[in-house]
Amino acid sequence: MQKRQAKERILIVDDSEMNRSILADMLSDEFETEEAEDGEAALAVLAGGADRFSLVLLDIVMPKADGFAVLAEMKKRGMMEDLPVIMVSSETASEQIERAYELGATDFIMRPFDASIVHRRVLNTIFLYAKQRKLVGIIEEQIREKEQNSSDMVDILSHIVEFRNGESGLHIRHVRALTAFLLRRLIKKTDRYPVSEQDIPVISMASALHDIGKIGIDDKILNKPGKLTEEEYGVMKTHSMIGANMLQELSVNGGNPIVRYAYEISRWHHERWDGSGYPDGLKGDDIPISAQIVAIADVYDALTSKRVYKPAFSHGEAMKMILSGQCGAFNPLLLECLSEDFGGIRQALAASGAETAAEDIKRRLGPLPSARQAASDRTLKLLDYERMKFNFFAELSEEIQFEYTAADDLFKLSPWGAKKLGVPQEVVNPAADPALKEAFGVSGWFKKFESLIQKTSPASPEFKHECELPIGGARRWYNIFIRVFYSDAGAAEGVIGKIMDVHDTHLAMSELKEKSIRDPLTGLLNREGAAEELKHKFNNFPAHKYAVAVFDVDKFKNVNDENGHMFGDRVLKEVSERLVHGTRVHDVCARIGGDEFLIVFDYVTELRPIIARVFKTICGEVDGCEVTVSMGVAEMTESGQTYEELFKLADAALYAAKEAGRGAYVFASDIKNIVPHGGQTEGGE
Repeated sequence: MQKRQAKERILIVDDSEMNRSILADMLSDEFETEEAEDGEAALAVLAGGADRFSLVLLDIVMPKADGFAVLAEMKKRGMMEDLPVIMVSSETASEQIERAYELGATDFIMRPFDASIVHRRVLNTIFLYAKQRKLVGIIEEQIREKEQNSSDMVDILSHIVEFRNGESGLHIRHVRALTAFLLRRLIKKTDRYPVSEQDIPVISMASALHDIGKIGIDDKILNKPGKLTEEEYGVMKTHSMIGANMLQELSVNGGNPIVRYAYEISRWHHERWDGSGYPDGLKGDDIPISAQIVAIADVYDALTSKRVYKPAFSHGEAMKMILSGQCGAFNPLLLECLSEDFGGIRQALAASGAETAAEDIKRRLGPLPSARQAASDRTLKLLDYERMKFNFFAELSEEIQFEYTAADDLFKLSPWGAKKLGVPQEVVNPAADPALKEAFGVSGWFKKFESLIQKTSPASPEFKHECELPIGGARRWYNIFIRVFYSDAGAAEGVIGKIMDVHDTHLAMSELKEKSIRDPLTGLLNREGAAEELKHKFNNFPAHKYAVAVFDVDKFKNVNDENGHMFGDRVLKEVSERLVHGTRVHDVCARIGGDEFLIVFDYVTELRPIIARVFKTICGEVDGCEVTVSMGVAEMTESGQTYEELFKLADAALYAAKEAGRGAYVFASDIKNIVPHGGQTEGGE
C-alpha cells in the first residue's frame, strides 16, 4: 500500500477569529492549517520552526505587530527565501500594496474572500516555490561541481607559482578575484567593450595563467631579494612571451575560450595605456580588455602583498602609487572601477580564500586588531550592506555622515558633511589630521571618538552621545550616533555614524511622528493615531459624554472592480472630505483600514440629529457613482465607559446595519442582547 504523503501546512495570521475560521474551512480539505491571532503570536510560532510551513496567509491590520512588522521581521530573520507570504486584507490603497510587495510578499488576496481564488492562489504559490527550490538545488549542484573543478586548477597553478617564484600562491587567487570584481564594475559602467556577465568566470579563470611563463625564468632572477640589474630585468620581461608561446602551442588553442583569453593576458598584461609597456608596446584599447584588467589587478595585489624585495603597502598607499602613475599608465575607466568601491575589493579578496598581508596596519581603536582579522562572509555582507545604505542616504541627506575602517585607518565623510566641515571626503590617519582637529575644535577629538566606540559591544553595537561642537564657527549641541561592526571573533572592524544638530533632530522626529499617525491617502488619523488621540481624551476628560460611530462604504469592492482602484481612492478621499466637513473640530475622525472609518463625537447632548446630519453629508454621488455607507453608533450611557467598550458596541451595530440591507445607520441602544463584533442579535425596533 502506498504511503500517503503528508499535507502541506499553512499558517493563518489574522486578529479576527471569523476570518481565520473562514480561511481554514476553505483550505482544510487539502492542507493542514495552524492559526495565530496577531503578529507577535505569528512570529513566536515561526520562531519555533518556520520550516514546518509551506505558506503564510498574513493580515495587514492587527494589534501588537501588524502585517508589515511581521514581514519586516521575517525578512530580517531570513525566513522569506523559502517561505512565501500572501497578504490578506480589505486594504486597497496602492501605497499599502506596494509596501507589502517591497517587504517581500508574494501575492495579495482581498476580502471578502472568494473560495476559488483563495484556493488557486495558495496552490499556485506553493507549487511555484516547490519548483523553485528544486531548480535551485539542481543549479547549486552544478555550480558546486564547476567551482570544484576550477578550484582544483587554481590550486595546482598556485603551488607551481609558489614553488618556482618564492611568493605566496594566493597571488593567483587574488588576481582572479580582482579580475572578476573589475569586470563586473566595468560592465555596469559602460558597454564599450565586448564582454558580458557570461565572460566573467572565463576571463577570471584565464587570469590564473597570467604569469605561467615564469616557469621558464631562472630561480636566481625570480627569487632575487634586491633590485634586478638591467640585464636581469630584460630576462624577467621575457616571461610574457614564454607564457604566450606555451599557450599558443596547445592543441586546444583554437576552440577553447579560456586558452584564448589566457594567451591575451599572458602576452599583454605588462602593456600600458600610454604605450610604455612590453613586449609589443601596444597603446590604449589596442590592448585587449582582458589583459588591461589583469594588468591593474596584478599591480594592485603586488603592491598590497609582501614580497622578498618589499613589504606590503596599505590600500591607501597602493592607490596613491597607482593613481600617480608610479606603476605605469592604466585605462582611466578601470582606475575609476578600482577607486570607487574599496568595500567590494575587500569582499572579493576575502571570498578568494584569504586576505592580503597587512603587517604594517596600526592599532587605532583599542580593541580593534592591528591587522584585519579574517571576517566571516556574513559580517562582510552586513558591512557592505550598511555601507551601501550609508552611501545612498549620505548623498541625499544634509547631515554629517561618516564611516571609519580600522584596517586602513581611513575616515570617510558624506559629500555634504565634508563640505560642512571644510575637509576632504577621505582622510587617512585621521587622529593626526590638522584639518579634522580644527573642524571639530578639539585637539584630542579622535580619543573621544575611541571612547565612544569602547562603550559598545557585539551585543550592543550602537551608541548615542550628545555634546557641544563649534561646527561652522558657532558652538551648538549635536547628537552623535554610531554603529560599530564586529567580527565573529568579537573584534571591532569599522564604524558608521552621523552627527545631527539637536534642533534639526527634534524637527525631523516631529515630522516623522506626524506622518506615522496619518493615513497617506486621506490625511485622516490612522488606527494608531486615533488610538493615541482617544487615549488622551478619555484619560484627561473623563466627564465628557462621548459617542462612537463606525462606518464603511457599501459594496466598495464592486466600486473598485467596475471602475478601478484609482476611482476607489477618489471615493475614499471624497468620503473623507465630507466627513471632516460634517463634524466638529473637536471630534475625532479616522480611517482605520480599507473602506472603514471611525468618528468619536466629543461632549454630545443630542446625538441622533447629529448622526442624521453627518450620515446625509457623507452619502451622495461621486463622479456619477452613487455612494452610500453603513454605520453603527454607540453612545456613552454611563460614566466610566471606555473607548474600547463603545467601539465594540458600534462595530456590532455596524454588522446589524449591513444585515438590515446597507445604506443605513443603526444605534446599539436600539438592539436587544447585542453581541459585539458581528455576533447574532435578537429583537430590535
